[in-house]
Amino acid sequence: AQGAADLATLGLEKRPELVQACGALLAHLERTQMQDTRHLETLVLLDIGRHLLIDEITERNLELFRRLDGRKGVGTLRHVLDRTQTPMGGRLLEERMHNPWRESEPIEATLDSVEWFVGHEDNRRLLREALRAVYDIERLSTRIALNRTSPRDMLALRNSLTGLPNVRSALELRFAENYQSLDESGAQDLPEALRRVIEQWDNLSDHADKLSRALADSPPPVITEGGLFKPGYNAELDELLDLVEHGENRVQALLEEEQKNSGISKLKLGYNRVFGYYFEISKAVGTTPPEHFIRRQTLANAERFTTARLKELEEKLMSASDKRKGLEYKLFQQLREELAAARSRLLFMADLLAHLDLWQSLAETACRHNWTRPRLRPDQDMRIIEGRHPVVESILGEAVFVPNDLHMDAKRRLLLITGPNMAGKSTVLRQTALICLLAQMGSFVPAREADIGLCDRIFSRVGASDNLAQGQSTFMVEMMETARILRQASKKSLVILDEIGRGTSTFDGLALAWAVAEELARRAGGGIRTLFATHYHELTALEGKIPGIHTMNIAIREWNGEIVFLRRLIPGPVDRSYGIEVARLAGVPQPVVQRAREILSRLEQSKNSAPTRAASPNLLPGISLPEAGGKTREPEQQIVPEHPLVVALRDTDPDMLTPLEALKRVIEWKRLWGEPDEK
Repeated sequence: AQGAADLATLGLEKRPELVQACGALLAHLERTQMQDTRHLETLVLLDIGRHLLIDEITERNLELFRRLDGRKGVGTLRHVLDRTQTPMGGRLLEERMHNPWRESEPIEATLDSVEWFVGHEDNRRLLREALRAVYDIERLSTRIALNRTSPRDMLALRNSLTGLPNVRSALELRFAENYQSLDESGAQDLPEALRRVIEQWDNLSDHADKLSRALADSPPPVITEGGLFKPGYNAELDELLDLVEHGENRVQALLEEEQKNSGISKLKLGYNRVFGYYFEISKAVGTTPPEHFIRRQTLANAERFTTARLKELEEKLMSASDKRKGLEYKLFQQLREELAAARSRLLFMADLLAHLDLWQSLAETACRHNWTRPRLRPDQDMRIIEGRHPVVESILGEAVFVPNDLHMDAKRRLLLITGPNMAGKSTVLRQTALICLLAQMGSFVPAREADIGLCDRIFSRVGASDNLAQGQSTFMVEMMETARILRQASKKSLVILDEIGRGTSTFDGLALAWAVAEELARRAGGGIRTLFATHYHELTALEGKIPGIHTMNIAIREWNGEIVFLRRLIPGPVDRSYGIEVARLAGVPQPVVQRAREILSRLEQSKNSAPTRAASPNLLPGISLPEAGGKTREPEQQIVPEHPLVVALRDTDPDMLTPLEALKRVIEWKRLWGEPDEK
């Protein structure tokens, strides 16, 4: 962005707040990094109107990048999707997961490329092998531009550039009797996005050739140690390398030459720290030294000489190592500057490689897990046949996971999903949101068929936890997330809600869940696409009274006193939560389970007994409790069940309650069994 004469060239002329933010960021970088910022790319504004918005809460609830326990890796959607071979492709995958598309055109373009790789297995295999040899060109180019590159960074860049022809060749392979390259065949069968990649391809062969000629295959880790370049790259460096590596041989060659020219066969060569190299003639030889010999030292039985050539060779040998290191450093910097000037080309190819890596990764995932291409709809309807949760399926296996169908249209805009604990309600909610997210990334989806109406946002209220640092309880966090959804959701949004109102008393929670369901069903001129899982079976009374609400449940079967989870989503409500059976499966001791059954039986008898609840016919508008069936016993013969308040008092240990907890229980009992106030 430096050198721009007008903010209009950057799209910032009417965005003063963004200008201030960018200026503050640049000033911070200059102060902390203490270097020029010209290597920064031009500012690119993210148009959120083109992307599906996913907030941090939804990312956490859907476990896109981290599991709910905060860990990365297995158990996340990123782990399932990531079959990339390069860091560049991995970053693009993560960026697409953060910002899926909202427009159909880029989604369809991505789906076309992914489908091509799905249908061309050999191309995909060769491409994966070729990409495996490519390093992080984007990061390497940045290090080069910042003058922070090492010889091994240059070697990684050389290996990456020399591997680019193999990447392109992986796209050229044809499986016909006679092979034809893309240039010859015209690439008619390639989708538009892949065809553009081929048309814009740049092998960077000029820099690849130079790096191949220049860099040694095993350079040292630092620039100042020498040994960076191959022989033949620079004539002056070759001479210095020859002196360093073969200096002793050149001195011996000079000795042999002097022996031959002077005829003194017993001429010797010596070296000491005082005089350096010298020629020595024994006095016993009795020969006059040549005229160009310069006497250096006279001994009792010998004379020592030097020559101009020997002195020159000695000086070269003494300084060759230092000169070599200095010259190699200079040549390395020149090479770095050339590559820094080509950074735009490197970044362009890094982007092309990232997209190829993303497409083949999504195709590889689709083939491994038997995913299918989704169809995009212009409306807000949704139809998923045999949908699966991609993460759960990857852990359990496709043969074990039970798929489910889901339909949402104008008559079924809000689905009320009931069912026992552990039956799979949360899985259905999450897999629907994930299928929509994958489709808008341009990925295939885990379903036999999927017709998806595009979403502008995905909201989730799935589970909650205390925020002790800010003094917020579980229920407070839940209500804050619900308030955000009610205020921000639009007709094109997808909302998944799991157990609204469970953090407070039964009546408060039911009332809140009821009101939230009504609001979501009535807003935006016909309802917001919502999956609403609940244990408040009274909410199923809303079906038929408010347009767009449809009840479904996760089927179970009782067999020999046991419950079997079928994991199948079917129409209609369910009237039990089977919480006690789930507690037994979880390992709760049998006496506790048996006692819970007794208490539940008494509570249900109390609920259905007209004499004990005069105010029972209308707990909330639209909810009526059934009348007790059968004939009423005579008063003297009727067996009156023990009042649940008596049971609750008997099971309460006052010594284990704080005053505040005791007050809360009294208020709860008053709500449940207190007589109505008389007006």
